Amino acid sequence: MSGRPGAVPILMYHAVTVAPTPAVRELSVTPAAFEEQLAVLADGGFTPLTAAVLAAAWRGGGPLPERPVLITFDDGYEGVYRHALPALARHGFPATLFVTTGWLRGPYGRGGALDTMLDWDQVRKLAGAGVEIGGHSHRHPPLDDLGDARLRHEVLRCKEIIADEVGTAPESFAYPYGHSGRRVRRTVRGLGFRQALAVGNTLAARRQGPYALARLTVRRDTGTEEFARIVEGRGLVRAFARDRVLTKGYAVVRRSRQVVRLCAPGR
Repeated sequence: MSGRPGAVPILMYHAVTVAPTPAVRELSVTPAAFEEQLAVLADGGFTPLTAAVLAAAWRGGGPLPERPVLITFDDGYEGVYRHALPALARHGFPATLFVTTGWLRGPYGRGGALDTMLDWDQVRKLAGAGVEIGGHSHRHPPLDDLGDARLRHEVLRCKEIIADEVGTAPESFAYPYGHSGRRVRRTVRGLGFRQALAVGNTLAARRQGPYALARLTVRRDTGTEEFARIVEGRGLVRAFARDRVLTKGYAVVRRSRQVVRLCAPGR
């Protein structure tokens, strides 16, 4: 794949909607654009997998199809059921959905969601249609800013709710905002998740390890031609130049916050 043998594109979507709220507009795609992007994958001979299948193959050294790709969704917006699922079904494509359990409509929701969210009946229907349901924390905080007790609560509460509502404990996790340090990754692993996804805006590779798999951000302004390039692993530096600058800046902020937290009284 474009000079990167063994590399896999993992696509990160959020809302799929015609009329997103301002808060999610940049990270949304229209249903028409999503259809076009799936057609690019189909025409290019890609074979979509779930996060669990990819990680299991890399962990055990098992075979993968010649052109694997992952389609993932974060947060749990209703458009994943209303718009994305029918398109996926038309192509016979599996996907992975990472839900923020405290944002979904239902008994655990406490506000804070940025747009209309899925309810649990829709999540169960997605699972029944072959969509892997993974965890994305309970309230979507930056996990590396949290103390140990709240970090554990965010990850464990998310896992418990998904297990209760879907009937199967989730194996895969995606870090809110894509950020994690060793402490966060250790916690996610210790609570029974078998793999976890970050962002990174590069192709995923086995050497990244099962708890730091990179993804590619798909945005409102990702045109069909650019999508075709990035899924092939071409032009990634140019396509995500702004994201890399923002990531470096936020990394400085995160390190400063961690120093403050570690130096706080009682630690």
